[in-house]
Order: sequence, then structure tokens, then C-alpha cells
Amino acid sequence: MGILDGLGEGFSVALDPINILYVFLGVLIGTVIGVLPGLGPTATIALLLPLTYEIEPATAVIMLAGIYYGSMYGGTITSVLLRLPGEAASVVTVFDGHQMAMQGRAGPALGIAAVGSFIGGTVSVIGLILLAPPLADLAVEFGPPEYVALTAFGILLVTYLGTKHPVKALCMAALGLLLATIGQDAITGTTRFTFDQVELFDGLDFVAVAMGLFGVGEILYNLEQTEKAEQIKTRIKNIWPSRRDFRDSSGAIGRGSVLGFVLGVLPGGGGVISSLASYALEKRRAKDPTRFGKGAIEGVAGPETANNASSTSAFVPLLTLGIPANVVLALIYGALLIQGITPGPQLIDQNPDIFWGVIASMFIGNLMLLALNVPLVGVFVQLLRVRAGILAAFALLITMAGVFSVNNDPFDMWVVLVFGVVGWLMKKTGFEPGPLVLAFVLGSILERAFRQSMLLSGGEFDIFITRPLSGTIFALMAAVVIYSTVRGIRRQRRGRPAALYADQLESAAPGQDTPGAESEGTSWTPESDHDDATREVGPGERDGGGSTRVDIDRP
Repeated sequence: MGILDGLGEGFSVALDPINILYVFLGVLIGTVIGVLPGLGPTATIALLLPLTYEIEPATAVIMLAGIYYGSMYGGTITSVLLRLPGEAASVVTVFDGHQMAMQGRAGPALGIAAVGSFIGGTVSVIGLILLAPPLADLAVEFGPPEYVALTAFGILLVTYLGTKHPVKALCMAALGLLLATIGQDAITGTTRFTFDQVELFDGLDFVAVAMGLFGVGEILYNLEQTEKAEQIKTRIKNIWPSRRDFRDSSGAIGRGSVLGFVLGVLPGGGGVISSLASYALEKRRAKDPTRFGKGAIEGVAGPETANNASSTSAFVPLLTLGIPANVVLALIYGALLIQGITPGPQLIDQNPDIFWGVIASMFIGNLMLLALNVPLVGVFVQLLRVRAGILAAFALLITMAGVFSVNNDPFDMWVVLVFGVVGWLMKKTGFEPGPLVLAFVLGSILERAFRQSMLLSGGEFDIFITRPLSGTIFALMAAVVIYSTVRGIRRQRRGRPAALYADQLESAAPGQDTPGAESEGTSWTPESDHDDATREVGPGERDGGGSTRVDIDRP
């Protein structure tokens, strides 16, 4: 099937009234959870996994994808207005976006962010169309050794590139692989790590584990936060950017689109890294770098374009190779597995409605987001008035009811609660749940491919080195490990943090808890130097009855 034929089939799927409704619901929910600090797309998608049982696979992925890239839009609003990132990828937007708001230019900041996000998402969809089919054709030639190398490479890159503490992340990945072995062996039928508990014979349910770690764990962690937000009295007007704003930011939007697409394709790239890389690039190219951090519109346009482009291009390795590029994509991967569909090289031929339908829906979703974010900024900001305690109670109720509805098994509810406490403790101690879930999802694939490889080679490990593709992938893995080790040693010798980008974020934004991955929640402690901004109880302290007031002028 050619690209044009595929797009035709994709739009026939995406333009179905039911799918249009779910696209709208996805981007709307994504924008809302992007506005609400701390929740994030990972926890939301985890909570909604039970819903995917009741709808068609293409419709489910269309909705979940809309939540993912929609959250990138929503996180911008509170970053600009309140200096409170609603989503981790929007942290960089705070640097110049909030300064523009304090100068009375919040409208152009939000407007250029929406336009840049739309352009970045659209360019990334076009890149996805051009890159995915030939990559899938190449991946058809993959055998079990290549899948062992790919799954191991995906886990390694996510732990090394997408986290602050690689050693802790590797420990969590190892735990995830261990949890994936619980249950009956698919080949011999023997039970492993079940402790004679009948409920564990089928292994741990992915939905229960994900909802516990990201749903309940995130709820418990956010209830502890007491950060304060700022009240902005500046009236927001002229949301649509001027010609000068477009001229000043056009280069940043173009570069952010390309940079975000490339980094999004790489496992572990994600929105945080792409937005930070775009900001650094624009600052380096600027004639006057001192403008950055003081309200440079390029510092908003570039990162916002890049993080939306990366959220779309992250679907390339998922749909073509069956390798989730980050934790959010791992949850979408799990949603497809629940439906009996395995993403990978055969997806285009065996399920073209899903592959092309998701791509076509992204065009529609980006148009909807542009229409939602420009005129309805004031409506979304009012969501910050909802108290955190009410949101937490409602989310917990939905979580428990949802996980029970999947298998009608009370044991899954206990699994959710146990992993909820585990997820809460992990966040408090600096361990990130993302690598655990990713390894848990890929563990069964890795084990099956490894055992098939051993059968093919008669138990010889050289099969992974002598085959060109798998050998190349393992060589890249070795290069990543060596590079990360050498870089960590050099940072320690210079007395700098070993985190990949923590030092840059901390120097630009004191008090910020640097996010380890875009799936992680973001806490923000503003330290305003502006006399005309008064502090007021914000969303992190809503249990005290606080609210945030922002004056909005419709464009």
C-alpha cells in the first residue's frame, strides 16, 4: 500500500464520527491535565487504560495519542501565566514565557506557543508518514536476535537518556524484567515466583501495575506538595501574535520542528530533552543571548515547537519496531497488547486502519488544539480553582472501579494499592517508575526472543554479534554505556552534577525539582523578583481553599 492510499484509508478511519469524538476528547483531556500541575499524561493514560477494553483498537490509540500531544499544549498555559509548569516538558517555557507575562505580553506568548506547537506537530506527522513505512519494511527482516537487541537497546536508552539517575533507573528496569517473569512459563508451563498463589499464575496484570505506579502513586505524592503559585494581575490580550512576533520566532519554530522530530524518534528523547535542546540552540544562535530569560519570544516558540514535534515522532519506533520511545508510549503499547495487537513491522500490513488512522487523526487533533488553545485560555485556567483533595478522591475512585472492571478480580485492586504505595515511595526516594514499567512491558518480548535465539544458535551467544543488525545494535549499546560512564566521571571531577541536564535547569530556575522524564510530575517553587506580583495559595495547596485569579481578554 502506497503512502497516498494509506493516508486515504487513514482519513476514512479518522473522519468517522466516533473517532472524531474520541480525538476531541483526547486533546481536550490532554489540555486539561496539562493545565493541572502534577497529574501529567502518564498518570492519566494509566487511569484510562480500562476504557480501552470497551472500544475499538484504532479508536483507543487515537484517544490516547490525543491525550499525549494535547498535554504538551496545556502545560504551556500555567507555565506562562503562573510560572508553574503543568507538564514536565513545559519547564523550559517558564524561563521566557513568564517574563513575557510579567511584561504584559502573556497573550503573544500563549499565541506563539499554540502556533508553534501546531506547526511542530504537523511537520512531525509528515516526517512520520515519510519515515515509518520504509523503516517498517527494513524491520520485517528482523529475527529473534534483532528483537533481543532492540528491546534491550530501548530499555537502556530510556534509562540512560531519560532519567536523572541512570544507576537507579537500571535497578528499576531490572526489577521490571523480574516482575515480567512472574506466572507460568510460556514454553514449559512451570510456574515462577508465584509462591503458590493461584492469582499469580497468569502473572501481574499490566493495567493494575501501571495504574498503581502512575495513578495512585502520583495521587499520593501530589497530595504532599505545598508549593505556592503566583497571582498575575496583568490582563491578557492580543493572544494572536503580531507580524513582528511571527518574524522573530519563525526561525525558532522551523529549527524546533526538525530538532524535536529527530530527538523524539530516539528512545529516551522525549519532550523534556527536546525542549531543553531547542532552548539551548536558540540561545546559542542569538545575536544577543542576554535577552533569554528576560522575555525572548524565541525562548517560548522553539521549546514549545520541539516538545510537540517530539511527542508525535515518538510514535515512529512504536508503530514500526514495536519499541516504546518513552513511558507514555509504553502505556499505549500496553493498551494495544490488551487488544491482542502487537505493534511492530507487521502493523502496517496487518492493521493498516490503526497505523494510518492514528497518523491521520494527528492532523485533525492538531487543528482542534489550535482552535481550543487560542480562544479558551481563560476557561482552562479556571480549572486551577479545583481543590487537589477533590481531584485526588475522584481519581482514586475511578482507578479502583476501572481496574476491577477489567477482569472483575478483587486481587487486581490489591495490586493497584500495593504498587501505588511502591510508586509513592519510589518518587520520594528518587527512584523513577518509568524504566520499571517499560521493562515490564518489554520483558515478555525480550525473554521470548532470547530463548528463540538460543534455540537457533544451539545455546551460543555469538548469534547476537555475528548477525549484522543485532551486532550493530549491541555495538551502539556499548557506545552509549562507555560515553555515559566517561561523561559521568568527567562531571564528577569538575564537581558538577552527574545528571544529564539537571545543572542547566537548576541554574535557570532555582527551587525547581528537575524532572527526570516527561512522564514524571513536576513540582515548582517560584521565587519571584517582581514587586507587582502577589503570591496566593495555588494548585499545590488547594486543600486550603485557595484559588488563582487571572484576568482574560478574549482576542
